[in-house]
Formats: sequence, C-alpha cells, structure tokens
Amino acid sequence: MLMTGGLCTGVCAPRLTSPDGRIAVETDINSNGHPVYSVTFDGKPVFKDSALGLKADEADFTIVTTATPGEITTHDSEWNPVWGEFATIRDHYNEMPLELTTPDGKKLTVRFRVYDDGMAFRYEIPEQGSVNYLTLRDETSEFNLADDLTLYCIPGDYDTDERLYIQTPMSELGENMNLPRHTESSLIPGLAVQTPLLAKRNDGNLYINIHEAALKGYPAMALDADPADLSFKSHLTPDRNGVRAYLQAPFTTPWRSVIISEDAPGILASQLILNLNEPSAIEDISWIKPMKFVGVWWEMFIGKNRTWAYSDKYNAKPGITDYSALPSNGRHPANTENVKRYIDFAAANGIDGVLVEGWNEGWEDWGGWRKNRQFLFDKAYPDFDVEEIQKYAAEKGVKMIMHHETAANAADYERQLDRAFQFMNDHNYPAVKTGYVGHVIPRSEYHSSQWMVDHYNHVAQCAADYKIMVDSHEAVRPTGMIRTYPNWIAQESARGGEYEAFGGNPPEHTVMLPFTRLKGGPMDYTPGLFEMNLPAYGEGSESKGLTTLARQLALYVTMASPLQMACDLPENYERFPDAFQFIRDVPLDWADSKWLEAEPGDYITVARRDKNSNDWYVAGVTDENSRTAVIDFSFLEPGKKYTATIYEDAPNADFRTNPQAYSIRNIKVDAKSKIKQHVAPGGGFAIRVKPN
Repeated sequence: MLMTGGLCTGVCAPRLTSPDGRIAVETDINSNGHPVYSVTFDGKPVFKDSALGLKADEADFTIVTTATPGEITTHDSEWNPVWGEFATIRDHYNEMPLELTTPDGKKLTVRFRVYDDGMAFRYEIPEQGSVNYLTLRDETSEFNLADDLTLYCIPGDYDTDERLYIQTPMSELGENMNLPRHTESSLIPGLAVQTPLLAKRNDGNLYINIHEAALKGYPAMALDADPADLSFKSHLTPDRNGVRAYLQAPFTTPWRSVIISEDAPGILASQLILNLNEPSAIEDISWIKPMKFVGVWWEMFIGKNRTWAYSDKYNAKPGITDYSALPSNGRHPANTENVKRYIDFAAANGIDGVLVEGWNEGWEDWGGWRKNRQFLFDKAYPDFDVEEIQKYAAEKGVKMIMHHETAANAADYERQLDRAFQFMNDHNYPAVKTGYVGHVIPRSEYHSSQWMVDHYNHVAQCAADYKIMVDSHEAVRPTGMIRTYPNWIAQESARGGEYEAFGGNPPEHTVMLPFTRLKGGPMDYTPGLFEMNLPAYGEGSESKGLTTLARQLALYVTMASPLQMACDLPENYERFPDAFQFIRDVPLDWADSKWLEAEPGDYITVARRDKNSNDWYVAGVTDENSRTAVIDFSFLEPGKKYTATIYEDAPNADFRTNPQAYSIRNIKVDAKSKIKQHVAPGGGFAIRVKPN
C-alpha cells in the first residue's frame, strides 16, 4: 500500500513504490534522530538505512523530531527531446514529499520520486523566520549498500574527471584506488569516488548508477567511501574557505539519482536523469542543429612541430599586445590557408563544420599559468583572416565552430561573454567549444564548485540568447541540464580521445563511459582516429592509439552525441575512403535506441534508428579480448527486406599489432535474421542497415 500521509516519529515507515511496484523506498527516523531512507528492488535490499540531511552554520537539518509524509501523486507524460537517443521519452513516476522538523522548529522537505528505472530525492528549503541565508557546510546524504557490490569508478577530484576507471569490490576499494594522480592538489582528501558511479551485484541481477540531476546553484557531488561499512556519503565541492554553498531560501538542491536495473542494458536505456531535469528554457529551438565536424587540432596534439601560439617572440609582460609587429613562428596551423584546406575537405565530404583552435590572441605561455593569463575572443592572430574565412566557408556551405579557451580564467570570460558571442554572430559561427584548462580564476574556486557550476550554466544561458550552441571541455560532469538548455550540445568532462596521443585509452575505457559519464549527457569524445601509429608523425609524438580502425567507426554509435568530430587529419581519411564513408553517413540524431548486448567494461552492442530516415545503425565494441557478438535484427520492421553494410575488423586485426585491418561487406537481412559478428581484440564493428 502507498501511504498518503501521517506523522512519523521513528516508529512508522512511509513507503513509496515505482509504478510497476518493483522498486520501493521507505523512510524513517532512526534511534539517533537522523532521518533515513532505504531502497529495495524486487523485494531485495539495495540500500540499507541511509541518512538524509543538510548542515549549515545557521541550521542543522541532520537531527529531526518529526518526518511527515505528504500526499503521494503520480505523473505520467511524454516529451520530445530536441535531439538525443530517442524521439520520445516517457516520464512516469510516483512522488512523495517528506517534511522534516528539527528540534528548534526549522523545516526541510525531502522530495522522493520513484520510477520503474530508479529513484531520486532532493532537498527543498522553504522560507522560514530569520533563517533564509545559509552557509552550507555539509550534505549528509548516504548511499549504504546492502551487499558488497562490484564498483566501476574513478577517484574523487575537485577539478578533473579525466581518469581511467577501475573495477573493484566495494570492500577492497581502498586497496585498488592507487592510480596516477592527475592533479595532486585537487584530489578529494581521504577515500572518495566521482559520480556517475556504477555498481553491480555478484549474481548479475542488480546494476545501479549513482549520480545527480539538474545541478545548478550548488556544488557538484562526489562520494566519500567507507569500504568496511559498504557506505557512501555525499561530498560537496567546497570553495577554498571550506564553504560548500551559499544558499538563499527558498532553495531546491539538485536531485540525488539512482538508476536501478536487473541487467546492464537497462542502465544504458534509462532516461531517468533527463526526466529529472526541467523542460527546455529555450522557446525557439529551430536553430539548434546536430553537427559533424573536422578541425585544426589533432596536428598540434600529435606533434608535427606545431603550436597553438602565433609567435615565439611574444613578450609576456603586461601592456605588450601588438601581435602585428611580431614575426610568425611558421608553425601555427590556425592560419587562413590551412583552415581553407579543412573547409575544402569538409565541403567535399558532407561534413557540417570546421573547428579552429589557436585562432585568437592569448596562447603564448598559456600553459605556464600566468597569474593574469588572458585570451581575447574577438581578436584574431595576424595570420587568421576572420572575414576571408567567413566568406570562404559560406561559399562552400560549411559552418565554422569557434574555440574559446579560457585557461580557467572564468571571471574574465564572463566579462567578455557578450562581446565574444556578438563577434560570433557577426561572423556566422553557430557553435563554440569552451575550455577551462588550469587553475580556476578566481583562485578560491575548483572546477566543480558552486561558483563554477553557476558559471557553466550562465555560459549556456547567455549563448542561447545569441543562438549559439556550446561544447564545454574541462567543465563539471553533466547532470542532464541539456534538457533545459538543449543548446548545451556536448561536453568533455572525462578522459577523451585526445589521450590516444598520451599513451592511449585502454579498450575497456569506451566500454565503461556509456555506463557512467554518458548517463549525464553526451560527450565530445573526438572519435575517428584512423592512424594509430602516432610516432609516424615525427618528433614530439611517442604514442600508439589503443584501438582498431573499425572500433573508431563504432564509437559514433555506441557513444551517441549530437556533436561528433572526425578527429584525424584529412590526409588519413583520404587513405581509407571506403571506411570514411561510414563517418560521412552516420547520423547524429536518433528516433529509437535498443541495447542488444552489454556488460560494463567488457562489451556493448547497440542498434539505433535514424530520426530522419528508416535506416538503422548497429555497432559494437569490446575490451582487449576478442569476442563474437550476436545481433538479433528483430527490431526491424516485419516483412521488409534490408541491406546491411558491415564495417568490421579483419580476421587478423588486433588493436596492438594490426589495428588498421578491416573489411567491408554487404548482406541481406530482415526482422527474422540473427547473425554472429566477429570482434577483434580492442576492436569493433559498425553496420548501416538500409531498406531495399
């Protein structure tokens, strides 16, 4: 039975269930006066009693005397994303508010929602007396596991998510968290992990993803871990003074989200986090368009004696900014003629846009973290003719994507935002890639603090006013805010494809991301690497991509995003035109998605239907082990015949020894077809299924 009200004083246990009845949440007050909740799935415990509460200088909501459940309501609707994995998403849940009262009479509401694919809760602070301005010191939300689950996680860090995942039993987490430290000063003290966190029960009948949704006006949440008690507690990013957040009532926190499934494909299919976000705040969405692009970027990453900076003679002293008087170093690829070459390639291959990094003033010594480092976003280097490139791209039917690297000088970026976005409008740039490499200015902030969370959301909102799409790098991990600001078309916020130039991403990495980071929103991973022997590019490059060529094609489908880069050099695509055809063809917006096989860190096989045609695209990736994928085509329309063009690893392909070995073949399929597909070690496959 669903309780519809009453008074709880530590004796009763209000219960809320999912619409299908499989997930149940119970709330109570324990013997210490702490409000707690617990969760079961199919009658088996997921979380044992876990604390709730907030603690501020002005109020302590961790000890309560009463917990009064409000009326349970049911919501069931459908909505249509501007872009994404589905054309239509169902939003179906049961909801219950729980009003907490502290011993001194202060009020806090915890609102619970339970869906068929998970549960969530958030805190709502009402206006009350004189306590309306809160200096938040802690959030005591707990996620106490009922079993010793296997975790897939990265270490907690205030500044970066660019790490490799580990797999470990919760009870052994401390022993297995010895990973290379990306930014020593920003690692969370003690034992902590980042969200989204994936965990599974050893019997394989329970998978959960712990994260948050609708992050705004609040710092990002990581999780303090206690392996002995199998418990997690929320850990909010502080400012350098130790304050978690400055709040003014009435205030609503982000949702604490838990996706729950009996199998791995259920985690991938869940739209829980998007459902927990508010509908689009942008009324006219006609200008928001998925984009495929190439860019002046990779040649700088892989060596080739290239540099982002225009001149080696720049004097970094304040006041000397006359670049026109400086000689070019001759190694600056963001120049007019080179950009035209990329525009020509994009136009010839039906690629929507070209991104140019290093076009603007400010790149000299940016990696040296000058105290007052500054980029100018309406000032081009002398060898980058903005007007000429604008005209040339327009003649070729290609859109330009601007790059705004801030070097984490976020305060100065906000000062320039309107001028920068107006400059983009004046030169027909519909999208911007933002970057935040380095220590944040103002210096009291981390990349995931309250101030920076507000900054990222402000940039997305301001960009919408100028009808500009945003792709943010080095920003806080996404929490589904793309529903509210669908112009926030992609983020990085994880270890991306650029690391192929720094030693490579192990194959299991991109089989983990869809279960973790991608649950918050799409990633600008930058797939499409065709030349894995990076030392071939010369001095400054000592890496080898840990992938097969066919796998790179598969990533466009297994890691769906409305913004996808073809990262490699044009000349490498020209060497493999038949394989590049898949990148030309693959859509970026989907009507439907079906996960056929999946296991975190091991393999994924997914089928997606193009939103603008009746074509299906099927793709699969594996870890370092070869496997045989089984593809059941029952998702096709019965009675119709299709031609499947299969881009696959050759029989002798291997990501370590023979990564470029691939083959392409055509077969006939229908809804009754079922095929076995070879996948090489570290490999993948991509299939276009077209009606006859």
